[in-house]
Amino acid sequence: VVLATSPLSFAMAAPDLSFADFGFHGNFINGKEVPAADGATMTTTSPATGGVCGSAAASQPVDVDAAVGAATAAQPGWWARPAMEREAVLLRCADALERNVGALARVLMWDSGSVKGKAMMEVMYSASLFRTAAGEARRMYGDTFPNDKPHRISMVIREPIGVVLIVTPFNAPMVLCVKSAAFALAAGNSVVAKASPDTPLVSVVLARVLYEAGVPPGVFNVVNGTTEAIAEYITAHKGIQGIGFTGSTAVGAMVGATAARTMKRVHLELGGKNPLLVMDDVGHTGANITVDKAVQQALMGSFYHSGQICMASSRIIVHRAVADEFLKKLAERADKLKVTNDLLDDSVAYGPIANTRAFEKVHTHVEAARAAGAQILCGGTGAGLLYRPTVVLLGDREQGVLWREETFGPVTVALVVDSLDEAIEAANDTDYGLSAAVLTNDVKSAFRCVREIKAGSVHVGMHSFQSDAMAPVGGVKMSGVGKTGGKYCMEHFTELKWAAIEIGEAPVPPAFANL
Repeated sequence: VVLATSPLSFAMAAPDLSFADFGFHGNFINGKEVPAADGATMTTTSPATGGVCGSAAASQPVDVDAAVGAATAAQPGWWARPAMEREAVLLRCADALERNVGALARVLMWDSGSVKGKAMMEVMYSASLFRTAAGEARRMYGDTFPNDKPHRISMVIREPIGVVLIVTPFNAPMVLCVKSAAFALAAGNSVVAKASPDTPLVSVVLARVLYEAGVPPGVFNVVNGTTEAIAEYITAHKGIQGIGFTGSTAVGAMVGATAARTMKRVHLELGGKNPLLVMDDVGHTGANITVDKAVQQALMGSFYHSGQICMASSRIIVHRAVADEFLKKLAERADKLKVTNDLLDDSVAYGPIANTRAFEKVHTHVEAARAAGAQILCGGTGAGLLYRPTVVLLGDREQGVLWREETFGPVTVALVVDSLDEAIEAANDTDYGLSAAVLTNDVKSAFRCVREIKAGSVHVGMHSFQSDAMAPVGGVKMSGVGKTGGKYCMEHFTELKWAAIEIGEAPVPPAFANL
């Protein structure tokens, strides 16, 4: 399925990834792109160029009603299809994403400010998620259990919950939609996707690809609009039975509260302040993890996609025995990272921060640390929407807000400790619990960290930003509720039904026996 509308078309041999105005993209409802009912639009600009990327429908509640209505009407027919048919459709979706990788990556690059490699990875990982979800369509297992009544057979049936709302942020607008939507579809649900107003084009283009791959009309819908206009309305909508939300903890708490009032199933993947532990055995003679490897992992974990990753390694906890060498090399190499708006250049580490509001938050956090006496080892400056890789060394955890608050930018904060016990305590000294990473060559230290660090995932020998379509991804504490990925994701998008069948003569109480 090659998109036919220029400038989204591309030749697989040499895809055109140059900047473009992608034109108007309406809401995608019941298999068609449609404008908002009142014709209102909103413009989206590229963080990298400042130029207009295109425009999208600026929806109102009436448009939400149309999308939810289409999803409600389509869901029973989608669930009625045999599991092997849903599996086949999702596999075709994966194939279509791979065939359209250049076209989709092009929109991702310029609408979200992603460098080429990150945009390509996002599309291909989305394809992997669809393949994984396709297999889960066949594995919606039920159960039986022994009854305490001999004349009865009981079974447990797993069914879809109905219409699922997927709300996605700006930093990875395709994969953070697909990681929930693919599994919701595999379970027989229909989907209404609501994208960030900063990146409204990606979900609509994705919807077109999925429709052409065979997803029936009304099964995957997209409605765009401002937070003020439709966010509260769509999350409270009576036609929505479940919500998958990825975004900030503050907004996630509001979504969770709304879901509780309206008795919706909810999955929340929220913020993180993820620790990367660098232990004293790093760099020992013959060690697998050297100081140079530790620095490389810290650079990737901290600065990938401008640090605009909820699982970024934004707190580095380093043992005093290796701190001087590690921090010196980290600052020197971070300062050498190439940061420009040229998203097509493979040597560019990352591009712009999403918008002015996010840029100002990053700089405010760094300046607060500087004013409190923290050492800025490198960076701490920026221009336009480009912010230099920044490493801040804290004398204590209360120097500014960098230890406590999610900055969501190319900034990592370092703290020196004297023992594994102190490192684990520091790792847990946060309200968040999304991801964690440990660089050590000692297996006992590794397993202690896996057991004792309070996080949804702990990665040994690598940085904290990891992904796998089969893995349960999600946080604890203020980092969210529930998991996405593989069979674990299906729990959120299905409901259990107890079916009991009387096969004999059940005893009747005397008061009712002779009536």
